[in-house]
Amino acid sequence: MKFKTKQLADRLVSIISEWPGVECISLNEAALPDTLDPYFALILDIYCSGPIPSIEKRTKLFGDDVAAFETSSVGSAGAQGEDAAREGKDRFLVGDLPVRLEYKSVKLIEELVSIADSRLEFLWLVKDSGTYGFYRLLNGDLLFSRNDWIQSLRKRLGSMGDEFWLRMRNAHESKMEHFLSDLGAAVFQGDDFYYLISAAGFIKSACLTLFCINRRFEPSHRAYYKQVLELPELPESFGAQLENFLRPDSETTMDRTFALAKIIARGIVAL
Repeated sequence: MKFKTKQLADRLVSIISEWPGVECISLNEAALPDTLDPYFALILDIYCSGPIPSIEKRTKLFGDDVAAFETSSVGSAGAQGEDAAREGKDRFLVGDLPVRLEYKSVKLIEELVSIADSRLEFLWLVKDSGTYGFYRLLNGDLLFSRNDWIQSLRKRLGSMGDEFWLRMRNAHESKMEHFLSDLGAAVFQGDDFYYLISAAGFIKSACLTLFCINRRFEPSHRAYYKQVLELPELPESFGAQLENFLRPDSETTMDRTFALAKIIARGIVAL
């Protein structure tokens, strides 16, 4: 992390950690690259068990050098009352550094983790929202913690049972096969638009299935490519197949891409 990024992160954490409703703050990996990297952003995940200051108060607290401040609420499943108020994002610039503060309700997170590890009849809620939130919980760089809440949650996330991973795999594998069928239909019809959408859905679902097979939560979309290739259990020649799927040469036809997609799908299903 660059020095000025760390300075800004420390400054924001010193302000936000004073709010009684904040349990912990973690740093997203998007802050680790050079500030000139187009993917760079200083993103803090702020886990809240109580109310946070109003928009007006937050704007003043963050400092006079904050520019382009905007805020939005996030309609998480089941969020009501105070929980709804704790779910949202602040976006702004400090100099040339883009900042995003994401407020997350401790209560809602605990409900999702409980569903994943012991209430699998409600797993559709996790399937719909994905496991990226779990990934951030598990892998964020902890900058502030009022107690051991996040450590205990990370322990639970690190020991998810076989049934959770099997159900998640089956869900993503089913989506992969659905998109594969759509891809074939688009090729048959010569439908470029539907072909592109189906190809994107297929390869994303294929990667998600592989993350589940390897018992990994899904990373951000920009990290899919790197992290999926680092998984210990992959189909034979998957790396080369993925490269050819993503970067076809001038002679690659839609039919050849569909044929390659079928090979990728068969390899994943066989694991």
